[in-house]
Amino acid sequence: MRMKYILSEVLTGLWRNVTMTIAMIITMTVSLTMLGASLLLFFQVNKMEDFFYQRVEVSIFLKADVTDEQRANIKSALEGHTLVKEVTYESRDQAWDRFQTQFRDAPDLVKATKKESLPESFRVKLKDPKKVKELQDEFLTQPGVSDIVDQQELLKKVFELLGALQTLALTVAIIQGAAALLLVANTIQVAAYSKRREVAVMKLVGASNWFIQLPFVLEAVFAGLIGALLAFGGLVAAKFFFIDGSLKALANVLLPIDWSSIWLMLPVLAGAGGLVSAITAWITLRFYVRV
Repeated sequence: MRMKYILSEVLTGLWRNVTMTIAMIITMTVSLTMLGASLLLFFQVNKMEDFFYQRVEVSIFLKADVTDEQRANIKSALEGHTLVKEVTYESRDQAWDRFQTQFRDAPDLVKATKKESLPESFRVKLKDPKKVKELQDEFLTQPGVSDIVDQQELLKKVFELLGALQTLALTVAIIQGAAALLLVANTIQVAAYSKRREVAVMKLVGASNWFIQLPFVLEAVFAGLIGALLAFGGLVAAKFFFIDGSLKALANVLLPIDWSSIWLMLPVLAGAGGLVSAITAWITLRFYVRV
């Protein structure tokens, strides 16, 4: 009987303040979507760092007029070097084939690129990627060497950008979350004020504080859970239509987001939305509304 009464009070309270309830759900949805997106981005950046740094190479590009003797000397020096783990030679033909494969989704770029503009090179994996500078200092002056590119430096710039996006997404999520919590607190105060007479009567007949406060707390939890479900639905839609749809061509570069990571967001968002809303409602009732 008590549970039936509490649930009826929750539904009545939600309907009585329907516009504020909708606003609370929308705000919660936006903040939880940003939270979920920032968490997915955080996990994805860490995954990409592990994946790409394990495959990082140093590219030693050769001059267009490099001689056979110079090429052989460079290869011999690399294969016998104490810092080098593995050496792979890539001819101009191989570089052209790889370029066409990598950019097959950008035919205009392939068409505008000349095969002669792609230099032959040595792809070098080091035993210790931190010692690239030593290799650069030694081989950059070698006859026939045009340039030495450390892929790790290029990756650092990419991950710095992704890190900035992480911070931005998390900052927006925190701001939206604060707005949602303020709206939750305000909605609970309005709901409690509109029922002040019923609350007073219930206290006179000896109802406990938790029995009086529970319907208000459940209203906030309901809004938080609905917001979490809508936010999860937004992440699923983004995965289906964008990540696996229009942005699928970038999967080889950015790595695909696993469905397991998406499903992990459901309990995380539901827990965050429901628990934080409940705590906010309880604090509001405890310190700002005398019930």
